[in-house]
Amino acid sequence: MPWQKGYWKLHCKFMETVNPQQLADEGQSEYIKGDYRSAAMAFKAAADGFTAMGDEIHAAEMANNCSVAFLKAGEAKAAFEVVNGTDLIFAAKGDLKRQAMALGNQAAALENLKRFDEAMLNYEKSAELLKSVGENELRAYVLQSISSLQLHTGHYLEAYASMRAGVLGVNKKNLQHRLLKALMDIPFKFLK
Repeated sequence: MPWQKGYWKLHCKFMETVNPQQLADEGQSEYIKGDYRSAAMAFKAAADGFTAMGDEIHAAEMANNCSVAFLKAGEAKAAFEVVNGTDLIFAAKGDLKRQAMALGNQAAALENLKRFDEAMLNYEKSAELLKSVGENELRAYVLQSISSLQLHTGHYLEAYASMRAGVLGVNKKNLQHRLLKALMDIPFKFLK
């Protein structure tokens, strides 16, 4: 893989001089600067460091951060490879919120790889888990992703329903949510 060449060079350098938390901080800094590839490599090195320490949860969290950075860098295959299976680590620890977020990250990578059916399944699992733990704001974002994917694949009515469910599920509606809800209510007013 092309990304691995730079990763191993950076990985060896970082592993000699810093601990995994420092690598995570470096990844965050690079991400904020918009250097997503460097951020991904720092997060991957942090994940490896946490794995070496036996800290599965932090390793999985860093793998998810790495996946997001790879997606931003346009490297969907690397994004999926690094995040695949992290949901199982969170599930084993009973962390449903992070399990849902990992499934959402996997779905986003799969969607970018044009593996739409798999992406939809992961988005739906993510949305259900977020609903079960009362994370309505995060669930709304996942439902928006579902809606976007449904639009992209020609499922227009399902896309509308998913978007509406996402908007209605948000507890603290900002102006954008209120406007969108008002627009989405218009077709139902004509049915009365």
